Amino acid sequence: MYRVWNFVTNYSLLLIFGAISALLWANVNPDSYHHFVHFVIWENAPIGGLHDGHRTLTLHYLVNDMLMAFFFAIAAKEVWEAVILDNGSLRGKKAATPLVATAGGMFGPIVVYLGIAYFLGSDTYSAVANGWAIPTATDIAFSYLVGRMVFGAGHPAVRFLLLLAIADDAAGLIILAIFYPSGALAPEWLLLSLGAAVAVFVLCNWLPRKLDAHNQVRPRSTWVATHLNVWPYLLAGCVSWYGFQEAGIHPALGLLPIVPTLPHADRAFGLFSEAEQYLTDLLNQAEHLLKHPVEVVLFFFGLLNAGVEFIAIGEATWLVLAGLLIGKPMGIMLMGWLAAYPMKLGLPAGMRTSDLFVVGCVAAIGFTVSLFVASVAFPAGLVQDAAKMGALFSFAAAGISLVVAKLTRVQKQPG
Repeated sequence: MYRVWNFVTNYSLLLIFGAISALLWANVNPDSYHHFVHFVIWENAPIGGLHDGHRTLTLHYLVNDMLMAFFFAIAAKEVWEAVILDNGSLRGKKAATPLVATAGGMFGPIVVYLGIAYFLGSDTYSAVANGWAIPTATDIAFSYLVGRMVFGAGHPAVRFLLLLAIADDAAGLIILAIFYPSGALAPEWLLLSLGAAVAVFVLCNWLPRKLDAHNQVRPRSTWVATHLNVWPYLLAGCVSWYGFQEAGIHPALGLLPIVPTLPHADRAFGLFSEAEQYLTDLLNQAEHLLKHPVEVVLFFFGLLNAGVEFIAIGEATWLVLAGLLIGKPMGIMLMGWLAAYPMKLGLPAGMRTSDLFVVGCVAAIGFTVSLFVASVAFPAGLVQDAAKMGALFSFAAAGISLVVAKLTRVQKQPG
């Protein structure tokens, strides 16, 4: 439990503190808050995105479009290890039912969100339709923590929940890249990102290992790791970020092509595993280096994005909440049951069918990624603020999960 709590304190408590501070500030003095959010750092910054290759660099752009790239890189690292490494949590038949349930956890919220919006009338539907992806998100850290509280550390539903949350994050990254471009699409610029990824992989990963193939001392690989460390990958990340920016894809995803190029451990120990902090491969070293900077980034992300006036609560708020609190549990329950029985993929030993619904309630905590999607789905204004409030209110899923667990007689299993 210490490892889980340590992860949450590292990556989420500062985020919550920033979000609460933003809520208080925006409701006490909204003018000064919005002036702070849009504070101009550099009037004609040469970072592309506009016809003349320059744009105004604001504090909001710095955090959301540039620094949040490190947060998504850490999320991508967990997904990459879960998929590619031996014992990866998303490998083989053990991941089949959670992956199918994840599809339900994505489509269920979309159907509920858009379905209710449609019945509210064409004007409402037109205003909120672009936010369909907001309730598809699951906050890994908080969902995992609540899952441990609901089921106990040793319950198989906790591992099921973790697999689902990781797969949900992977799907969320794809949705952001495809459906929420930051500008006019120019996909040819993605060749720049691909070229940066291939170049750094060949020169700093594959080639040293190839040259050291028959030498157990591995002098070239050691020299690269010791003297160059993560710097070539950071440079490649900057190039890739620029490629995403110019391609019209949200640049916060710009480091994703670089993550798989870093040398990694031979096997995955799993998210929140105590052993992971002792790994010395470059991929885990990069995560360790990013840990404290990302804590600060998440604080500012909460501070710059959660400042919503309570008068902004509106239809988008309830649609996001309905998608999360109704669509998530129902979708996960339905698709999980379909995978377990008609598809004969089964459930983990010791996990009941009713536990699927409880897992869905826990997974309804959207928060971080929901906030991010809301900030890119809508332009600044009342609809965006209302949607963000729905993402913040999704913490109600924690209390609902505890009540549903009591009603369905979940037996907690200590780890």
